Amino acid sequence: MPRTPVPTPLFDEVDTLKTRQPAAYLTATQNKDLLQADQFLLCYQNNKATFTAYRREVERLLQWCFLKENKTLKQLKRDDIDSYIKFCMKPLKSWIGVKKVARFKLQSGARRANPDWRPFVASLSKAEVSQGKTPNSDDYSLSQKSLQDIFTVTSSFFNFLIQEDYVGVNPVQKVRQKNKYFQKYQTKKVVRKLSELQWGYVIETAYMMANEDSKYERTLFIMNILYSLYLRISELVASERWTPTMGGFARDPDGLWWFTTVGKGNKERQIAVSPSMMKALKRWRKHLGLPMTPTIGEAIPLIPKHLGDGPITSDRPIRKLVQECFDNTVERLIKDGLPDEAEPLKQATVHWLRHTGISDDVKIRPREHVRDDAGHSSSNITDKYIDVELRDRYNTAKKKQIIPESFEEEMEGL
Repeated sequence: MPRTPVPTPLFDEVDTLKTRQPAAYLTATQNKDLLQADQFLLCYQNNKATFTAYRREVERLLQWCFLKENKTLKQLKRDDIDSYIKFCMKPLKSWIGVKKVARFKLQSGARRANPDWRPFVASLSKAEVSQGKTPNSDDYSLSQKSLQDIFTVTSSFFNFLIQEDYVGVNPVQKVRQKNKYFQKYQTKKVVRKLSELQWGYVIETAYMMANEDSKYERTLFIMNILYSLYLRISELVASERWTPTMGGFARDPDGLWWFTTVGKGNKERQIAVSPSMMKALKRWRKHLGLPMTPTIGEAIPLIPKHLGDGPITSDRPIRKLVQECFDNTVERLIKDGLPDEAEPLKQATVHWLRHTGISDDVKIRPREHVRDDAGHSSSNITDKYIDVELRDRYNTAKKKQIIPESFEEEMEGL
């Protein structure tokens, strides 16, 4: 049996899809499949996050078709999709990378495929990385979220192809017993968030860092706004569709402050700004040498670049600053004799701050208010942050005894 080739990337950035030329190493039919995929992805060119996610899934499907099965999109049946899903769950080791790398590199003025790129990537937890472990192909696993993305994006792709009269059926919709691929949960999954003690230590650490060195005022403001306004990291970064500015903070005729952002699905929303958040904003503006409150339509970047002019355009600096604050907090917790609180914090990511802010507020605010500020499409999503029932369940479980009270003294002596 011939060896399956190692894939080279098929898709680059948006502009390259608009000017693609047929690839010499693909058949005429495969090139037609590729052009159809280009048109599908271009539907999402104005939403970078969606474009990136959809590109990843379409890329994997076509690589599998062309290199592994030698099939075209029109030939795929229900059984093929079953085989494809199983392949994604356990891909060839040669198709698994050990780090995320750029698909293409600029060499001599031309975009060249990166030989280190792979369609699948093995990753480790933050705790494993901190322990010095390095990933290998055996560490690859497909999460439930990634599995759902495969079904969702691939089905959407075939629906597009049907609308374009390129294929006649959607084989993904014909897959039977999809539930066999997904885990079933008796109750809602636990939201990844910080405990009250952990968050208290984290924000205290951020204040201590800023008070000791003014360069950490940026860190302090980022921690405050992510938690208080439930922002996603993408909502702090300038993109083609949205640039967060100081003018996003505005006061209405009643003197109430609101922050306007553009989130998932390119949806604009207004978020209520508490006096506590306004205090944090004023401190940040004072550090930047600005008046205490923004003026109407103020175009000054909400988070300017550390070096140079203009708004921050990458989430990497933000992740780095938040991680540094988390790391310093872990050290403080351990020093204060709280290793059990420090250990979970080693796994924390930027998005945990959004989860923590929502979870803390839903205890004291009407869920509909939290839902709208968070940008949730329904109250069902907000409900997953309500953990009162879980706490009650645990409190009643504490009363369960393994050893009957009348036997406790005897057992203690054994």
